[in-house]
Amino acid sequence: MSVEGEAIDHNAGRTPRNGVGRSSAPLRALVIAATILGVGLFAILVYSVGINEIVANITEFGFAGFAVICGIYLARIAARATAWNLSVSGQHSLTLRDTIPAVIVGEALSSMIPLGILVSGTAKALSVRKRVPLVVGLSSVATENIFYSFVTSAFLIIGALTLLKVFTLDNAWVITINVLIAGIGAVFLVLLVMVVRQWHFASGLLDWFIRRRIGGMSFSNLRSSAQRFEDLIYGFYRKYPRRFLPICLFETTYHALGVIEVYFILMQMSSATFLNSFLLESVSRTITIVFKFVPFMIGVDEAGAHFVAETVGVGAAVGVTLAVIRKGRILFWALVGLLIMTKRGLSFAHLFSAHET
Repeated sequence: MSVEGEAIDHNAGRTPRNGVGRSSAPLRALVIAATILGVGLFAILVYSVGINEIVANITEFGFAGFAVICGIYLARIAARATAWNLSVSGQHSLTLRDTIPAVIVGEALSSMIPLGILVSGTAKALSVRKRVPLVVGLSSVATENIFYSFVTSAFLIIGALTLLKVFTLDNAWVITINVLIAGIGAVFLVLLVMVVRQWHFASGLLDWFIRRRIGGMSFSNLRSSAQRFEDLIYGFYRKYPRRFLPICLFETTYHALGVIEVYFILMQMSSATFLNSFLLESVSRTITIVFKFVPFMIGVDEAGAHFVAETVGVGAAVGVTLAVIRKGRILFWALVGLLIMTKRGLSFAHLFSAHET
């Protein structure tokens, strides 16, 4: 359950129900095709900028530099984990000891699995199921994700506007970026109206099915859980208005640390400015959102860094190297996430079945 939710066939070996297996096949094919194209794009970019130059840049960056960016990323995880702690309502509470490992697990799944973003929220809630009821865990994750979406929308819009104002771009890119700004703005407004008007999408949809006698008792039981889930989310905004600013500040810190990470990497390879670092990070975050269905964003992240690095004048090789180094950091923390999953007794089958229900 996440605003940052699967097309994975967890009915393998069983007869698909209601055509679920068949309907997911085109999406799986799309993901596979996008991944293959991403790998091809990655190879082309590495070849075009020169593999020797990339290897030299990575060597110069070294293990010490890699350790620093892993530490920066842990600080980013801690910022989102703290925002999540503040998003838990009622008599329940979580600590950083609970939420930091859970966020690492969620981010690992989101990075590794095609469309893993759809189960990352469920993974977080299941990781803390011994501390809070599952519905409370899910609603708190959803609440934090809404704040994250607001802050991220502002971050992306500022980045896009800065790119348009400071640099001269081809007309096609100007149109693309303006469309992107309009799209992000529309999502921002929909989220705002949804919270203010307290739209009960899930329980309302289940009500529609129940009135038409679809689903029987199972839908009636599910409707009660959905109603409680939504009430917990919307109730939070009425009961805890003083938490809004702290949560937004921690979400902002998450993005600010991303800019600092980019600045640190650039500083090891070439000249670095916070403007260039901000633009590279904002474009990387946009690509993360748009192409999250590609595992590890292979190829597409490098393409975005290549474009921005050339636009701001730091060099295509530096941009591609930046993306490759950050991909190494993603891989490292994804492996840590898998270790945490194993330690907490979570399996992929468990996560997918929990998300399905």
